[in-house]
Amino acid sequence: MSDVKSAPPLAAIARSLRRERERAGLSLSELAKRAGIAKSTLSQLESATGNPSVETLWALSVALDVPFARLVDPPRPTVQLLRRGEGPTVASERADYVATVLSACPPGARRDLYFISAEPGSARESDPHMPGVVEHVVLCSGRARIGLLDDPVELEPGDYIAYPGDLPHVFEAIEPGTTAVLVSEHV
Repeated sequence: MSDVKSAPPLAAIARSLRRERERAGLSLSELAKRAGIAKSTLSQLESATGNPSVETLWALSVALDVPFARLVDPPRPTVQLLRRGEGPTVASERADYVATVLSACPPGARRDLYFISAEPGSARESDPHMPGVVEHVVLCSGRARIGLLDDPVELEPGDYIAYPGDLPHVFEAIEPGTTAVLVSEHV
């Protein structure tokens, strides 16, 4: 099994389950029945005392008709940074498999995905994009300073950052061979 030390974000899962169940107008019994789990299991999850598996949360997300990530991705500040090994994680009970949520896709969002290759020398300073754009970056290799123009963050391979793309921002390679995956989210 993996050497994962993070636990599922139980309080965030509990709040999300309650919120989504109430939004759907379902009782504990009805949601448990639709998800094929015991009512007592759902009750424990909503009180943040359960230990959910990927399979249980997946069944609940299907029964609630919401993305899986919405149940485990807690609210974050406008600028979010996850270092390698951080983020809400949930392990499978049937396989050596751990799901780490980087960012939940909000309803109605559009995303463009880019592979970035950059070399040291000059920073790529970007003017603000359309209102509501958020950029998500995972650094693959090298090192870079990425984020808002007035406060970029130094990232290493495996680090993740999200920032408002509708503000001036920068991507500056610090090491040769710097690569990243960038997702531009348009709402």
